[in-house]
Amino acid sequence: MQITLLLHNIRSVYNVGAILRTAEGLGVVGVALSGYTPRYDDPNLLPHLRSKLNRQIEKSALGAENMIPRKLVDDPRTWLTSQREAGITIVGLENNLSPEELPRQLILGQPWPEPLSSQRIVLVLGEEVHGIPPDLRELMDCFLEIPMQGRKESFNVSVATGIALWGLQNMIKNCHP
Repeated sequence: MQITLLLHNIRSVYNVGAILRTAEGLGVVGVALSGYTPRYDDPNLLPHLRSKLNRQIEKSALGAENMIPRKLVDDPRTWLTSQREAGITIVGLENNLSPEELPRQLILGQPWPEPLSSQRIVLVLGEEVHGIPPDLRELMDCFLEIPMQGRKESFNVSVATGIALWGLQNMIKNCHP
């Protein structure tokens, strides 16, 4: 299985670093960054700002920032559309679905539907508070939700990424013994 992440409008540099570390540890093949997501070694920043941002990402990535391929995506809609046209399943990690989106909801731990049993996935992660914006949500083949056991309604995006990656790998593995 090949999973690529799209980090769209992630605000926290520490979340970006933690996601890179988790992604590398769980075998993600690449990470695409879009919107205002902080980028490691961003050539568009002044040197002193790039250095500060790099130190912050390095603090939580612990070397993974240099191990996992990263790319900048200027237009996430166009990029996601091209991924879908290439036969890649687009999965949004989202827990606040509209009634129209509910038919595309998958609960982590439940069987992966056969029509979506792709071995190539883009997992889309959205902004920490507001999630994936509506213009990108319409491009999702499905939405993955992590069932919550306590009173909180969601996990931190980096924690949710680790849970989702591990769960996706096991859901797909069970479809393809």
